[in-house]
Amino acid sequence: MVEQITAMLGLVGILSIVCQWLGWRLRLPAILPLLLCGLLVGPVFNFLDPDAIFGDLLFPVISLGVAVILFEGALTLNFSEIREHGRMVTHLVSLGTLVTWLCICVATHFIMDFSWQLAMLFGALVVVTGPTVIVPMLRSIKPKSQLASILRWEGIVIDPIGALLAVLVFEYLTVAAEPASHVLLSLFFMLGVGLGLGALFGCGIGVMLRRAWVPHYLKNTAVLTIMLGAFVASNLLQEESGLLTVTVMGIWLANMRGVDIGEIVEFKETLTVLFISGLFILLAARLDSAALMQLGWQGLALLLVVMFIARPLSVWCCAFGTSLPRADKWFLSWVAPRGIVAAAVSSLFAIKLERLGVAGADKIVPLVFLIIIGTVVTQSLTAGAWAKFLGVKAGSAQGLLIFGASQFARELAKVLLQKNVQVVLADNNWDNIRLSRMDNIPVYFGNPASEHADNALDMTGVGRLLVLSPYRQLNPLVTFHFQDILGKNKVFGLGSGEGNSARHQLSEAYLKRLCLFGDNVTYARLASTMAKGGKIKSTSLTENFTFADFKLRYGEGALPLIYLQEGKVKLITEAVDDLPVGIELISLLSEEALNEAQLADEKKAIIDQSCSEQSGDERGSSEGEPSSDAIAGKAKARGAGMSEASMSEESQKASQTANEKATG
Repeated sequence: MVEQITAMLGLVGILSIVCQWLGWRLRLPAILPLLLCGLLVGPVFNFLDPDAIFGDLLFPVISLGVAVILFEGALTLNFSEIREHGRMVTHLVSLGTLVTWLCICVATHFIMDFSWQLAMLFGALVVVTGPTVIVPMLRSIKPKSQLASILRWEGIVIDPIGALLAVLVFEYLTVAAEPASHVLLSLFFMLGVGLGLGALFGCGIGVMLRRAWVPHYLKNTAVLTIMLGAFVASNLLQEESGLLTVTVMGIWLANMRGVDIGEIVEFKETLTVLFISGLFILLAARLDSAALMQLGWQGLALLLVVMFIARPLSVWCCAFGTSLPRADKWFLSWVAPRGIVAAAVSSLFAIKLERLGVAGADKIVPLVFLIIIGTVVTQSLTAGAWAKFLGVKAGSAQGLLIFGASQFARELAKVLLQKNVQVVLADNNWDNIRLSRMDNIPVYFGNPASEHADNALDMTGVGRLLVLSPYRQLNPLVTFHFQDILGKNKVFGLGSGEGNSARHQLSEAYLKRLCLFGDNVTYARLASTMAKGGKIKSTSLTENFTFADFKLRYGEGALPLIYLQEGKVKLITEAVDDLPVGIELISLLSEEALNEAQLADEKKAIIDQSCSEQSGDERGSSEGEPSSDAIAGKAKARGAGMSEASMSEESQKASQTANEKATG
């Protein structure tokens, strides 16, 4: 028996990774292959029976897994980020959640003949969408930036809010069966223990992290252990209050000042992917196909209410008073797939309710899975065509994601933003991110190749990646990660400048991408040029000022970087001898090139003014031409920093030009 359990755990782990890979490869929500795999190994072929294999261990495993999932989701609920993303997101996760919940609750009560308490619980379970299903869908649909941002942030924020709502409704449902005198008291204790312990442990973990009471290598493990301990302690003090405790803990940590939770979030994401994948296969394998079919027309009718009544009603109520166009509202009304959190939490609550003998509890899981299957499959297949019909698809993605927020990257981003080119800077260095925010540059703090970045990093309108960071170990990882997302010809990095020694030899595929701004351009060269007073400038190339004039003016100290032509962003990846007119050329100019150009401008200004004054003297006086010495004196007074020899030479040329005009 032990060997069988071990073998099944290993099989579930392997299948979960394969399903995640398929979802990534096919650019589909991972929930689809996970669901299909669970159904195949469970009710279809009867190869995996979680209840028979795991027995009494199944409930604790699901319980702890859901606790980790909710805690990780709550860590993303930063109230300041909600406010930053507009009223529509705030409305959707507050008023929209309430409208959706009430609408589904009423429909479930009358269509499925559920009790009001059970209908309220089901409505709370299916209000969540979740980034794990939204983000892959947005990548394939590619709607406008504003719509993508609204849907992505709704999915991130509504996960913990919906789970918290479900926990509260469940707590009410479990105590509602008691005598009336104990109902409010029991609910009060549940809320008190959940909120109190959640705030207490959240604050304690925050203080521990802020004061570095544990070494760096124990930080993630300590947080996970304390979180699980708080979950168990909360349940011991007050039954079923643990989920509320861990959710409040995550929210508290996410909004506590001076606490860096970036590494914790990344660690929990990795763990959550494992838990979500394994749990979803187990939960799908437990699904009774006969129970799913027995839902009949009532189940389909409820699915139609969720998709065609509850969601549109929620969106249009939330959009009242906003500036969203009608087409945007209709698009948002259609896209709301349900995700893994709904499946995991519903399965956990269903097991508990069945143990309590609540009538209709056996229908909760099949009905939730029906909603998940219906929304994910239908909307994945039709949302792209719907967006195209409404005219809300984004155009060609010209935006740039820049990995590395150094001084050079920040100055380049500022120039591009002035030209209305979308730019996002990503970096692990907080000081670089802080300086970027002071310049009002959109940023992402963390590893852009992480799971958190997949959900939180706004890639809408971004079509290319520029790797401008000094992190030699991380650069290849980021490069290959985004080659799979954007395409091999959309990712570029700087040359390494390490030669071809065996010690530093890189793969041929990676080396082909290290051509940004030219073969010999390295991070060290760019940083050195900026440190010595270099500037990034934008220059218009016209018929009167061509690229040849540009090179003559700035010499070898000019490095062309990017040019803008008819709304398109063109990256320079090799040495160029000529560029077309009618473009905006963005280049890095060394201090020597800037000084040379300034000197030329001063010379020209002196000559032009001398000629102008000479012409005025010709018209106003007949006493002869001004001497070259007089012009030289004026030039010397105006041209600080120019040598006497060069000033005299320019003055003589000016005098000669004036004499020729007079003679002519």
